[in-house]
Amino acid sequence: MSIVNRSWVPLIAVMLGLSAQPVLAEGEAVSDMNHGSMTASDNDSGMDMGGGTGAMQGGSAPADARDPHAYSDGYDFGAIPRPRFADEQNFASLRMDRFEAVRSENNTSALYDLQAWFGRDYDRLVLKAEGSIDDGKLDESSTELLWGHAVATYWDGQLGLRYDSGDGSTRSWLAFGLQGLAPYWFEVDITGYIGEQGRTALSLEAEYEILFTQRLILQPRLEADVYGKDDAERGIGAGLSEVSAGLRLRYEIRREIAPYVGVEWAGKYGGSADSARAAGVDSSETRAVAGVRFWF
Repeated sequence: MSIVNRSWVPLIAVMLGLSAQPVLAEGEAVSDMNHGSMTASDNDSGMDMGGGTGAMQGGSAPADARDPHAYSDGYDFGAIPRPRFADEQNFASLRMDRFEAVRSENNTSALYDLQAWFGRDYDRLVLKAEGSIDDGKLDESSTELLWGHAVATYWDGQLGLRYDSGDGSTRSWLAFGLQGLAPYWFEVDITGYIGEQGRTALSLEAEYEILFTQRLILQPRLEADVYGKDDAERGIGAGLSEVSAGLRLRYEIRREIAPYVGVEWAGKYGGSADSARAAGVDSSETRAVAGVRFWF
């Protein structure tokens, strides 16, 4: 008597990977199996057994099939207003960067520097205004109306008009430039100008904020102006005209309002310095400033 039932031997061999032969009933020969008995006609039911002879799915879609591009399947918001995304909303902001009293060795004046905008994330209308008031009258002012468009992350390209007024002749300019946040958190505003009678100019402003606490902030600031030609009526010489650098320490009572004090040094160069001295004004001076910064 055999210890192992003969009918188990093929099964055990297959489980152990010793043979790829099919498991046969006892007494059945391998030659008795007809491997070629299945023909293409046996597969007419549409089932593809891997030979590629079966019927394939295809053809025109049914008349009532859903449009793959109409994800709502014909449904809309009905009486409910359609939701609007953030970049579809119009927003507005006004920021007064500097609104301060300026004290130099022989004079006291006032200065304002603001920027306002209205629009969306990618396109907006921008207003920039800067000027000084001395002895109760407008000494000089510069107003720009620009269209701003986002050209890169943290950067807006700007195009528009600038108008200078105040003491002396008025000037009109075509303005174009970039404003945004440079690496390491420097706020940069660089603008080129083309004016009447072939005048050109370039303005650069840069700011940085050093946080001593969440409310006490020191702001270094640098500003420089360059002109392409002399403008004697406004006391401007060609080349580097004026540079100012200052430090302002502010305390944010709230994020929207922060009084500050500071010190600033300003100097004129080239023909601008000559015009200042001819008018009895120092070409360079150190100023003490005190003011308030606010936005809403």
